[in-house]
Amino acid sequence: MVQLANSEFDLAATPLRDVNAALQAAESGAFTVVNPGGAHALACGLMHPVEVTVKGHCGYYAAGMNKEAAVTIEGNAGTGVAENMMSGTVRVTGDASQSAGATGHGGLLVIEGNTSARCGISMKGIDIVVGGNVGHMSAFMAQAGRLVVLGDAGADLGDSIYEARLYVRGSVASLGADCVEKEMRPEHLTELGELLERAGFDADPASFKRYGSARKLYHFNIDHMGSY
Repeated sequence: MVQLANSEFDLAATPLRDVNAALQAAESGAFTVVNPGGAHALACGLMHPVEVTVKGHCGYYAAGMNKEAAVTIEGNAGTGVAENMMSGTVRVTGDASQSAGATGHGGLLVIEGNTSARCGISMKGIDIVVGGNVGHMSAFMAQAGRLVVLGDAGADLGDSIYEARLYVRGSVASLGADCVEKEMRPEHLTELGELLERAGFDADPASFKRYGSARKLYHFNIDHMGSY
């Protein structure tokens, strides 16, 4: 693999394909991308512990398939930020569109602002911490991992959820199929406190409520037909 010196890339002068290729080839280092101009799929597929700072807004699927890298987007992100993330960290200092962290297997996604619909859809082990609100059907079919919302959650939170754990400090418009409020035990307070600290938020874990699966839809049951 190629090792690159610390560099700045200007998307107004360098094609996106070349910038992504350089970032993917780097084994270490810190990189800055300026003038992103809402480019799609920026900083995708990073496989090594590099640091990437994007100075501005990104389009669809920014930092997708991330592994080991630490990516900071100083602005807003479009649909599917950190989609299919495996490890590392992705931080958005602004807002994110729908499907943030979709199908993520690991790592930490932090969104300091708000997210739109289906945040954490089909999450498979990723941790997602949102400083503001999340839209409707967030954590839809969430299988594993944790979603923390410091603001409010939209309708149908956790619809068809499996074993992911949801923590919400604000109000929840409604819960989706098979999602219920659960007891906040000491181990959950500890877990949440550690996660908030990692994400850089100063909030009292005791001010959150926990939600998870009622485990009634794991197997088809005619008595629950109306919930499917």
